[in-house]
Amino acid sequence: MKLLTQIARIVTGIVFVFSGFVKGIDPMGTAFKLGDYFAAFRMGFLDDLALPLSILLCLFEFVTGMMLLSGALVKPASWMAAIFMALFTPLTLILALWNPVSDCGCFGDAIILTNWQTFIKNIIITVPVVFVLLRRDDMTGVMSMKTGMNFTIACIFIFLLFIRMNIAWLPAIDFRPYKVGTNIAEAMAVPPDAEPDKYDIRFIYEKDGVQQEFTLNDYPADDTTWKFVDQKSVLISRGYVPLIHDFTLITQHGIDMTDQVTRHQGSVLLMVARRLEDADRDGLMKGYNLGMELQKKGVDFHIVTATTPAEAAPLVTGFSSLYADEITLKTIIRSNPGFVLINNGTVAAKWSYHNLPDNDRFVGDLNALAFRSQEAAGNRLAAIAAILAVLLFVALTLPFRLKT
Repeated sequence: MKLLTQIARIVTGIVFVFSGFVKGIDPMGTAFKLGDYFAAFRMGFLDDLALPLSILLCLFEFVTGMMLLSGALVKPASWMAAIFMALFTPLTLILALWNPVSDCGCFGDAIILTNWQTFIKNIIITVPVVFVLLRRDDMTGVMSMKTGMNFTIACIFIFLLFIRMNIAWLPAIDFRPYKVGTNIAEAMAVPPDAEPDKYDIRFIYEKDGVQQEFTLNDYPADDTTWKFVDQKSVLISRGYVPLIHDFTLITQHGIDMTDQVTRHQGSVLLMVARRLEDADRDGLMKGYNLGMELQKKGVDFHIVTATTPAEAAPLVTGFSSLYADEITLKTIIRSNPGFVLINNGTVAAKWSYHNLPDNDRFVGDLNALAFRSQEAAGNRLAAIAAILAVLLFVALTLPFRLKT
């Protein structure tokens, strides 16, 4: 029984750590998902709390998981995990039944689950969570109160720094379709032999006051005694969906510029400001100054926004402005504004306004600048991985060294 208890504790801890970690990689993405929930349940008054709640949710899951893995304050940790599952399991059932938001976002963009898959996942996770709660008094080989408190505080501090870095410098790992190295035109392409969507199409006709449904094979096309009433289509199976299927850039006059950007030979810099009126003012000024320098050098520079052309006009004067769907822009880059360097149609680099290189670095071959930026991002990721590995090592080994 003791072995089962330890296994349940470790399994539960791993699930909570993973869930909190992948959300912490992209806290803005979690905030956007919370915003979708608020809109679906008509709770828009909570929109300003989306990011703080996202940070709290990421932190709660990660720290609860680390407490369970390490045995730090295991009794309150078991209650924390149980309360979390008691709140979210019924919520995921509601989402599965009503489907107001297609993806729950429980594992961020790392693993996409349907609402029914999420509910089933929660039912499965609830089993070891309940077991750990019931056996919380039988935990052996866990940390002392003082050691457990110090370890928990350290986890909170380190993970908050991690979240802050991902908000300021963009997610350490990009799970989205527009990650660096993606050729946008290729990701949008549909193979000629791709499977199309399949629909069940029904025709409704009326005769002598009685309505009847027909299929494509038996509808009364030549029988004038039947009067057409309506047609309905039900999706049976989804066909091939390209990795990128919602990327469209248009001018204020409605001219599609997508191909001109994605198939341009050379470098293009996009300043993405999903809502210009909400964008960081210092970030916009950085973008304007850089844009003017690039235009002098003959480098294509576009401001891309979801703000309407009429409202955007005062803020894009003197620059090429393109317009796109707000959800698409949120997916491309989390920062507002953010900067995307595209070379020969391939995403070469992405920056938030916090870590945008100085103007004098945008000289010569911009691919070299992109390479240096990605090298720096790789070094940050390696440092994060090392810190996380140390935390996990401590969490998994200390319980077997310390006594209650």
